[in-house]
Amino acid sequence: MQHAVGSPLPPPHQPGQGPHARWASAAHHPGPHPGAPQGPAPVPPPPGFPAPAGAVPPTPAQPPLPQPPAPRPAAGPPAPDTTGHVPLPPGGPVGVPAAPPAPAAIPDPTTTTLAVLLIGPAGAGKTSVAKYWADHRRVPTAHISLDDVREWVRSGFADPQSGWNDNSEAQYRLARRTCGFAARNFLANGISCILDDAVFPDRPVVGLGGWKRHVGPGLLPVVLLPGLDIVLERNAERTGNRRLTDEEVARIHGRMAGWYGSGLPIIDNSQLDIPGTARLLDEVLARAIASPPSW
Repeated sequence: MQHAVGSPLPPPHQPGQGPHARWASAAHHPGPHPGAPQGPAPVPPPPGFPAPAGAVPPTPAQPPLPQPPAPRPAAGPPAPDTTGHVPLPPGGPVGVPAAPPAPAAIPDPTTTTLAVLLIGPAGAGKTSVAKYWADHRRVPTAHISLDDVREWVRSGFADPQSGWNDNSEAQYRLARRTCGFAARNFLANGISCILDDAVFPDRPVVGLGGWKRHVGPGLLPVVLLPGLDIVLERNAERTGNRRLTDEEVARIHGRMAGWYGSGLPIIDNSQLDIPGTARLLDEVLARAIASPPSW
């Protein structure tokens, strides 16, 4: 048996006497009390022998009194969840907005939960208009830019200035799917969304059809298509990988002209500032809610 360093060693065993009795006695009686008679402690007689004269009979041990049960707390409401977890409804495909009951009434798009896709060439002002429109709505609204999501990829980013290839198309599809997933979750929780992307009319499967699959049939597409000179001027103000060559901008603008005659609403914002374009966008969306376009 080992003992702590510095502790006194136990006394040696005496013949006919176990160690436990002496240690226990030493623990409970460290020394004589003042005024107590000196001498060895009296030893109780063995069973069957009478006690000596004058001995005080031992007091029988009293059983412990039963303790009353502790009062049980009154039942109340369950404790609030303090983990910070907030259950959210899952996002699903966005349905077509319901038209107002009165056909003559024009719905107010500023108070309706909407999913809007703003289409246009580089330099059309999609991102600026989308941000302004989202900032000035009377209901919670999120802006989701495809270009921003594409640029989440840092190493190995498919730069649009390098041209369109399998790698850039794969990143585009992945970004669009990510945007659609985010839009469905925002809308499922009562937050409107406006997305912006340069969708080409001559690639329906990759462009508009993909957005419809990822967001839902309730997505309302609107085309921003200013004149070529305006687009070139705005593109010249860009920096980084979002600035394209004039030849590329002209080629994209020419392909966007295919939206004319498609049935989608088109806004020519060549002579409009950002607030004016946002107001016109609300008017277009009010008509789209009352009579959703087929696309």
